[in-house]
Amino acid sequence: MKRLFAGVALALMGLTGAAVAEDYPERPIMMMVSYGAGGATDFQARIVTMTSGNEDALGMPIAIINKPGAGGRVGWNWFATQAEADGYTLAAYNVPHFIAQSIKGGVQYSADSFEPIANWGADPAVFVVGTDSPFNSMEDVVAFAKENPGKLTVSGAGLFVGHHIAALQIDKAAGIKMAYIPTKGGGAAAMKAVIAGEVMGGINNLSDAFRAQEAGNVKILGVADLERNAFLPEVPTMKEQGLEVDNSSVNFRGVMVPKGTPPEVIEKLSVTVPEMFANSRVANKMEAGGSPMHIMTRDEVIEMWAQRQQTLNELLAGL
Repeated sequence: MKRLFAGVALALMGLTGAAVAEDYPERPIMMMVSYGAGGATDFQARIVTMTSGNEDALGMPIAIINKPGAGGRVGWNWFATQAEADGYTLAAYNVPHFIAQSIKGGVQYSADSFEPIANWGADPAVFVVGTDSPFNSMEDVVAFAKENPGKLTVSGAGLFVGHHIAALQIDKAAGIKMAYIPTKGGGAAAMKAVIAGEVMGGINNLSDAFRAQEAGNVKILGVADLERNAFLPEVPTMKEQGLEVDNSSVNFRGVMVPKGTPPEVIEKLSVTVPEMFANSRVANKMEAGGSPMHIMTRDEVIEMWAQRQQTLNELLAGL
C-alpha cells in the first residue's frame, strides 16, 4: 500500500511539473542586472531580451531591473539571498566577475548559488585612453609605467571583475604596477573617467570601447584575448605587443536563475532562451552596438563556469 501511495505521489508530482512547464510564464518576468544603466551588461541585456514577448519565445516581456554596486556584488548578493526561485526573477551573470569575487571572499554567493540558463556574449577587455593621450600602443603605456612607478592611473568597473583581472595580468606580464581605480558606476562610469581625463587610461569592455571610439572619444590600444576581434581588426592583442595576457578576463554574459528554481522551469528556459538570443533582430542590434555574441546552451555554460573556476583559482592564488 505504501508503494502504491508513493507511486501515486510521484505521478502527481510529474503531472504538476508538466503543468508548471506548460503554463510558465503566466506573467511578466524581471531580470536583475548588477551594473548601472548604460553600461555594456545593461545595454546588451535590453537587446537580447527584447523579443521575449514573442509567441515563438517566452510570450511574456522581460523587464530589466538595475541593482549596481561594488563591482556587481550588491546585485548578486541580493539575487543569491533574497530573489524568489520561481522562474520570474532572472539575473544577468558576468564571468569571470562573480566567480572571481566568490573566490576572494566577502560575498554571499558562489557558482553553486545559481543555475545557468544560457550565454549570449563574450566581450573581451581592452585598454583605452583619451583621444588626446600621448599613448598610442601598449609599449608606450608600459614604458611610462616603468619610468613612473604607481603613477599610471587606470579605471575599471570594480574589483575582481574582468577589467581588474586584465589589469593584474598586464601588471604581471610587464613587470609594472598600475594604479587601478575601481569606479562606483560600473563600466559606464569607468569609461567616463577616461573621456573626462580623470585617469590616464582605462580597462573596459570591447563593446563599450567600440561605441566610445566610434564617437571619437577614446583610442583603443590593445585587446586582452587570444585573437584580434572582428569589431576591431586593426587593434592588436596584448600578446602581439609582447605581453603574455590570455583570455581569462573575457566577459561572458548570460542568464541565470537562483538555486532551487523548479527543474521544469529551468528546462523550459534552457530550451527557449538560446533561440531568443539567436533572433535576427537581436543579432543585428548587437552587431550595430559593437557587442560580440557567443551563444551557449546551459550544458555548455556549466562547463565554461567550471573551467573559469579552475583558471581563476590558479590566477588569484596568493593575491
